[in-house]
Amino acid sequence: MPSDQKPEQALSNHTPMMQQYLALKSQHPQILLFYRMGDFYELFYEDAKKAAALLDISLTKRGQSAGEPIPMAGVPYHAVEGYLARLVQLGESVAICEQIGDPATSKGPVERKVVRIVTPGTVTDEALLNERQDNLLCAISESRSHFGLAQLDLTSGRFLLNQVSHADDLAALLQRLNPAELLYPENFSLPHLTERKGARRRPVWEFELASAERLLCQQFGTRDLQSFGVMEAPVALMAAGCLMQYVKDTQRAQLPHLRSIALERPDDFIVLDAATRRNLELTHTLSGQTEHTLAAVLDKTQTAMGSRLLKRWIHAPLRNRTQLNQRLDAVQELTEDFQALQPSLKQIGDIERILARLALRSARPRDFARLRQALTELPELQQQLLHANSQVLQQHQQATLPLPELAELLQRAIVESPPVLIRDGGVIAPGYDAELDEWRALAEGATDYLQQLELRERERTGISSLKVGFNKIHGFYIETGRSADTRVPPEYVRRQTLKNNERYIIPELKEYEDKVLGSQSKALALEKQLYDALFDAVSPYLAQLQQLAQALSELDVLCSFAECAVLYQYCRPLLTEQIGIQLTQARHPVVERVLKAPFIANPLQLDASRRMLMITGPNMGGKSTYMRQTALIALMAAIGSFVPAEQAVIGPIDRIFTRIGASDDLASGRSTFMVEMTETATILHHATAQSLVLMDEIGRGTSTYDGLSLAWACADYLANKLQALTLFATHYFELTSLAQQLPAVANVHLDAVEHGDGIVFMHHVQEGAASKSFGLQVAQLAGVPRPVIQLARQKLRQLEQNGPTTTPEPVTQLELLAPEHPLLAQLRQLNPDELSARQALDYLYQLKQQLDI
Repeated sequence: MPSDQKPEQALSNHTPMMQQYLALKSQHPQILLFYRMGDFYELFYEDAKKAAALLDISLTKRGQSAGEPIPMAGVPYHAVEGYLARLVQLGESVAICEQIGDPATSKGPVERKVVRIVTPGTVTDEALLNERQDNLLCAISESRSHFGLAQLDLTSGRFLLNQVSHADDLAALLQRLNPAELLYPENFSLPHLTERKGARRRPVWEFELASAERLLCQQFGTRDLQSFGVMEAPVALMAAGCLMQYVKDTQRAQLPHLRSIALERPDDFIVLDAATRRNLELTHTLSGQTEHTLAAVLDKTQTAMGSRLLKRWIHAPLRNRTQLNQRLDAVQELTEDFQALQPSLKQIGDIERILARLALRSARPRDFARLRQALTELPELQQQLLHANSQVLQQHQQATLPLPELAELLQRAIVESPPVLIRDGGVIAPGYDAELDEWRALAEGATDYLQQLELRERERTGISSLKVGFNKIHGFYIETGRSADTRVPPEYVRRQTLKNNERYIIPELKEYEDKVLGSQSKALALEKQLYDALFDAVSPYLAQLQQLAQALSELDVLCSFAECAVLYQYCRPLLTEQIGIQLTQARHPVVERVLKAPFIANPLQLDASRRMLMITGPNMGGKSTYMRQTALIALMAAIGSFVPAEQAVIGPIDRIFTRIGASDDLASGRSTFMVEMTETATILHHATAQSLVLMDEIGRGTSTYDGLSLAWACADYLANKLQALTLFATHYFELTSLAQQLPAVANVHLDAVEHGDGIVFMHHVQEGAASKSFGLQVAQLAGVPRPVIQLARQKLRQLEQNGPTTTPEPVTQLELLAPEHPLLAQLRQLNPDELSARQALDYLYQLKQQLDI
């Protein structure tokens, strides 16, 4: 609309159809409006320009309205799901506007209305979703001292709250959940956390606590929220209120599968900050790929819902030893016969998301057929679990009891292979409804009647080429060739003229046509009614079906763990209450699957008397792999999986931290060293005696003595003050002397063997410090030109003989780090005024001899 016109004046200047469009668009100003016109969804004005750019479709014009050409773009209605999928992946939302009026009776534009709003966090259609990844809608809120987060998976009904006191913890939550859509108040104080695809600003009033409690009580049918245990998290409840209102606005339907809400307590899980999740490459590599991750190795699941649960477990490792041992008991039992369960699990499919579509009444015919297939597999599954011994498998056996009434209903109601959509009919099975069968029989009996009519008319008219046909435009007709015009009876009324043929209608055929077409439309209308009634019939089973889906998902993951244990020779970890980690012949679960050569396994021992390992050795020697495999093994044990080792004894762990690698954060104005120090500060502030800390090459981003000083101080603080279980990799050999000063520090190294000018990495962990770094050999392997290597060797020999040519006050700086040399004590006791010249000279020679210089 022209900007200088009032809305009422501007609207009145447009054509009736554009007035209707603009009125609907004004209700959804921030999202794209797909306006149904015949066989297309059309977009106009700025929506058209935006959609044309995002979808790479043609931008055209539709005449004029209000004196100006109207930009227009459109997509075919039969292919709309593909376009919606692309828009959702780009973080866009779309309002779907359909024709709801009858064109035959409408005066002016056909009545239209927005029937659904598709947003990235609320989609449930399988065509718009990644089947093996959760699709979450999240909302965040804040108070003076806390941050709240509400997360909803509309495709499963999981509704969870988190409340934290630090912005870093909120950032870690967002990275773990990776929401498809994020709602935040317009006055949110940390805008950098909302700079993501699918972020939506919402009015502050949507985050009011009182309205949140009212909305949630209405949804769950309760007087208050006390029974859900969420009242202690009011800031998270504020976010949940906004989220609940948003879902109601977009879905415009009842949400019977949202039955409860729960609070996730940080103490229930091992805390993984954002850097740790990234560095350990749990579900995505540093480059954003899903291959060569821990999830990819462990994922042998047969169902998409099992795959999604596995990733949730990986990102939320447990601290509850009882629950973990129950999972491990189940995995151990399943190692004997997991293959017996997997065929049934594979046939069950993704019923979790099917249930959401059933609850929202958006399920398609094939969803009912898949649910029926899943229900028919339950008796076989029950048979396999009948003699289960572990507590978890016994619980799953009870949760997966067959539902014969529902299975029988779906068996009677839905044809064996239903079409994609109900609108074309043919979904309800014969015999399910007598009236439907009668209308279908009438419609399908047309073939026999037409054949009989054709034979009779040929004989009566003597026209051998006469035939009776049907098409959707002209209905039934009698067709003859032009040469037979003279023999056509007078009661034949011409219906259509073709190039070489004429088509006629007779009263008898017209009467039958009305009867048949009426029966087809009545059959289709009745079939749609029966289909809608199926949603009502399934609704009472939703709660039980949700428990069934959860049990089957967990069973699928446990079978996946069992298969990995057998296939990759993993061992059951022993979970103890004693601080420490002892591993025998431990391996990296991902690297060993990628390597073509055999993986070199190594031991590890951390306990109350040996809390820090100072790890030295050459680049490429395996230090980083050794550190990461320890963290991954601890994490695998904390999700109930067997681990890649011959033996594993793992004590309690509250957090896992990693400080491995770094890159510039130019958007925030932070250098590589600043990023490194920020991550280091986070560890030093939050690590405890039960934390597992991985520190790799602290201090590389600054000068030698600054870096050495920082590395020394960090290592001392971790070992002496925090007493965290720490793997500390370094090239500063000065740090190895900490093992002599602090009893909880031990030196280990990754060995390598020089061969001529080259180097062979042995990848074996040995006790003690490394003898050298082998940096020049590694540089040569990397392809650094030989003249550069030769010059570097000359410089290295010079430095080793003489020390650095220019070193500002090296002794003064190192005094802060190194233990006092024994000769210093002698010099302090010496009084030069009491020495003769000969005695002073002899003492100088003695010092030189002791120092070996």
